[in-house]
Amino acid sequence: MTSVKEFRVAEPATAESLGRGRFVFTDAYSVFDWGRMPDPIPRKGASLCTMGAFNFERLEDAGVPTHYRGVVDPNRAGDPTAEPGANEPDADEPIPDDAIVDLDAVSTPPTEMAIELTQVPDLPYLGDGDGYDYDAYHASAAENYLIPLEVVFRNTVPIGSSLRDRREPSDVGIDASEWPETVVDLPEPVVEFSTKYEEQDRYLTREEAERIAGVASIEDLESTALAVNRVVTDRAKAAGFDHEDGKIECLYVDGEIRVADVVGTFDENRFAYDDQEVSKEVVRQWYKRNDSEWVAAVSEAKQAVADRSVADWRTICDDEPVPLPDRVIEAVSAMYAAGANAYTGRDLFDAPAIDQAVDDVREL
Repeated sequence: MTSVKEFRVAEPATAESLGRGRFVFTDAYSVFDWGRMPDPIPRKGASLCTMGAFNFERLEDAGVPTHYRGVVDPNRAGDPTAEPGANEPDADEPIPDDAIVDLDAVSTPPTEMAIELTQVPDLPYLGDGDGYDYDAYHASAAENYLIPLEVVFRNTVPIGSSLRDRREPSDVGIDASEWPETVVDLPEPVVEFSTKYEEQDRYLTREEAERIAGVASIEDLESTALAVNRVVTDRAKAAGFDHEDGKIECLYVDGEIRVADVVGTFDENRFAYDDQEVSKEVVRQWYKRNDSEWVAAVSEAKQAVADRSVADWRTICDDEPVPLPDRVIEAVSAMYAAGANAYTGRDLFDAPAIDQAVDDVREL
């Protein structure tokens, strides 16, 4: 289980072959790496599943290999009104093959996605300033594994972006001695690598990323990320969105990199519509404005853990997030649903028009 979706295994992966399983998307969410926040956001899980499936199918059409197998049609696989996560993952019965379909075949927003599985070994924490044992990870992984990196692609550099601290404008093709105090459109997308399984994400040099990737090629990871970015950016533009940045995770099998996890959703990527953020960033910014004490406590805990022989900064965080007000939950829920409708060009969700939903979150 992750903080926002459950993971169910039908056939485990082995060193020689991929397995089969599925994601169950819940209405939980996470910001600032906290894990599950106090409130669910209705329809969020279904919107992420819908957008992820839509993008996976477009990637397959573009010749980009992925682990996607289809969505689970709730009308063919049992009770379509059942809450996601109602059953324990290891007790759930297999989904019949005829219930796994393309997104076009469903009339109800799906919450489950069928996927191929790869191996995910343990990543030991060495402590005492020695970091994590990636050699042990790859010794267990053989050549069928989830690459323990997140590959980040950026089309813009907003104010406050960490890229401004790590790179000079000239490093990314900007003709300026200092970063402008405005959002910067990049002349070409920038690809970066960060850790996936460490308690605190950290950006990596290309040399560090190459070591952590194992036998997978950094050049192939970069070209895959750029291909995903092109597909998502083109669709976003056609639907009236600006695609600002995003990330992918990948698996390596049979000498090939395949896109894994989920792609091009309002959680994995940042989109804007009519100059308003339409992504999880809306909630992140609400907490910065309305629960700054907790945000500061998270930042302090992340900094403090670097000097201790523990990995999990949450154990030393002395504050917890406040619940979201009902009006915020309602507006964000409508944003996810209306955004998924607009992005996919379908009215799977009973939601307001995207313009109205965007106006509502703009006022939060």
